[in-house]
Amino acid sequence: MPKKEIRILQLIDSLEAGGAERMAVTYANALHQELGFGALACTRAEGMLKQQLLSGVVYTFLARKNVFDFAALLRLYRLINQHHITHIHAHSSSVFFAVLLKLLCPSVRLLWHDHYGKSEMLEQRPFWTLRIASLFVTQIIAVNQQLVHWSKEKLWCKKVTYLPNFTLPDTSVAVTQLHGTMGKRIVCLANLRPQKNHMLLLDVAKVISQSHPEYTFHLVGKDFNDAYAATIKATIVSYGLQDTVFLYGSCDDIPAILNQSTVGILTSDSEGLPIALLEYGFYNLPVVVTAVGEIPEVVTHDKEGFVVPKNDSLAFINALQELLDNPNLQATFARQLNEKIVAQYSSEAVLKSYLKLLDEK
Repeated sequence: MPKKEIRILQLIDSLEAGGAERMAVTYANALHQELGFGALACTRAEGMLKQQLLSGVVYTFLARKNVFDFAALLRLYRLINQHHITHIHAHSSSVFFAVLLKLLCPSVRLLWHDHYGKSEMLEQRPFWTLRIASLFVTQIIAVNQQLVHWSKEKLWCKKVTYLPNFTLPDTSVAVTQLHGTMGKRIVCLANLRPQKNHMLLLDVAKVISQSHPEYTFHLVGKDFNDAYAATIKATIVSYGLQDTVFLYGSCDDIPAILNQSTVGILTSDSEGLPIALLEYGFYNLPVVVTAVGEIPEVVTHDKEGFVVPKNDSLAFINALQELLDNPNLQATFARQLNEKIVAQYSSEAVLKSYLKLLDEK
């Protein structure tokens, strides 16, 4: 167990709904419960996830205007001193701002949490700025093994560890009412980004709407109002799926949504370790997912769900149809995935390893 004087600040650029953002909030809440102190600073833009911070978690919005915003840096510096912060846990791109703080507070230890979602495309990832930043980082935490190997090969911080994402019970107020029929809903928690491959999802939905017309698809995730989102909406119309596929945008009441759902799916081309998958398991949904990132380590094919090759619509359709046709299989997959999530991806399991990292010299 770490020394009691360890006080950890989570640093994140925004609190919009996203995987890294949700993990920053989850860590702050979990550490508040475990150690009696949790803190989070948001550098650039607040968002709906602010509401999920537990009462008692120290929170500050830095209102950073640019990378070298000295006023925001001074606010962070004061926060560090006021609360005797010993460690900054910087998530994703917030590490660059954390490095500036490290120059002012050399004694503060800096952890960088790499949530990079395109782990199937790492050869395209720029690394020189990260390489320089890594000189100031004490420990890198990666959300899958591909990112561990990449960091060890490309960056100058050699203390690199894989830690799985984890979930905490969510106490958000239920407000979202899904369309469709209870027991016949297929949900996808994924922001509208190209690597999530919603076009594959729509190809699947087009076939399922014919073979299983009573089922509906429910897409929950941030709409960036860009060309990709416009293509999704246009394809829904061109496929005639207006009464089958529904878009909800970002939602704050994920437990309520999952409790209304029957099956969870992910059609991604690339992932790190998706929080959505852990939430599917935590809330007892059977799943059909693609074999990308850390997903095959979480879901054993034909035991805790169906895992199919990425961008293979036929394989995805066949797996989903088999699952929809077999309620007993749905119950078995849901139970076995839930047991695995609780055992391996709970806060208790992950925090033990995390706190041990912080005690290392």
